[in-house]
Amino acid sequence: MPTTRTLNRTTLARQLLLDRHDLRPDQAIEHLVGLQAQATASPYVALWSRLNGFTADRVGTMLEDRTAVRTTLMRGTLHLVTARDCAALRPAMQPVLDRAAKANFGRDLVGVDLAALVEAALPLLTEPRTTAQLGAALAPRWPDHQPRALGNVLPLLVPMVQVPPRGILGRGGPAANAPASTWLGVEIPASTTPDAAVLRYLAAFGPATIADISAWSRLTGVKSAITRLDLKTYRDERGRTLLDVPDGVLIDPDTPAPPRFLPEFDNVLLSHADRTRIMSEEHRKRWSGVANAVFPASFLLDGFLSGTWKTDKGTLTISPYVGLSTKDKDALVREGLALLDFLAPRHDHDVRFAD
Repeated sequence: MPTTRTLNRTTLARQLLLDRHDLRPDQAIEHLVGLQAQATASPYVALWSRLNGFTADRVGTMLEDRTAVRTTLMRGTLHLVTARDCAALRPAMQPVLDRAAKANFGRDLVGVDLAALVEAALPLLTEPRTTAQLGAALAPRWPDHQPRALGNVLPLLVPMVQVPPRGILGRGGPAANAPASTWLGVEIPASTTPDAAVLRYLAAFGPATIADISAWSRLTGVKSAITRLDLKTYRDERGRTLLDVPDGVLIDPDTPAPPRFLPEFDNVLLSHADRTRIMSEEHRKRWSGVANAVFPASFLLDGFLSGTWKTDKGTLTISPYVGLSTKDKDALVREGLALLDFLAPRHDHDVRFAD
């Protein structure tokens, strides 16, 4: 019977957060089934916290040589994935994205044939374009609809990638889109079963419930996939069924967990329906109760969410949710100075604690 603390340590291990690992960035990105990328710096900090010797230029190179892309996937949100996973995951997530298109834009696009919209948009994508540019170009055909909606719905309907320099830390650029198939030189299948995606989720986030899988992906048909898969099962302390990959290993709950700084939207904090394995309910409310649905950069102590952080040039300000011991402060300062070496190498460094 896995306890909350066992699930915590197991999830941290699978998320590469108990120890830094000697993996290439592409290996880590694929193991983690992509990294949230709404904020440009988020995947960089996520990889820095998980890998030995990680440098930001390695992701920039992957974006430029097209071995990694920024694209819309799980939960209809922007992710950094490898080119291989763009082709593998997009077909599994397309039903999720189709529903998101109708839910988010159905009211604004009443009377618009979405298939016709896609057909009209594809010839415009012979060169990368922003959704604003696409909407403006499509507006004459649908003059009674907002160009914003005409453009913004397209990344949900069509597999597209945001081309560099967008997403390259320290450079940036317009969110210009290109068809994934053209950019990568591969065909993106229209659909596939969710089975492989479910297995990969469990390998990176499990053991987990069906509700957890759905929270991570927004997939329907998860129960059907479960019946086709040979999975290990457990009962947790509340009697719920937890699913796991056949070779999944539970981690000793007494395993030490070092402090870790996580970026905005880090997957480990967003990918379970029940987040008590990583945060208390009280801390979840504080962390998620911010404006504009932005989940702030945060840090873990003893494996659990314990506060937030932000940087201003060479100063790191840590805002704890709990009282910190001298030992905890010292550990956070050491890790925080290393983070500043990564994020702000050209500035003097200072770590401060907010009241």
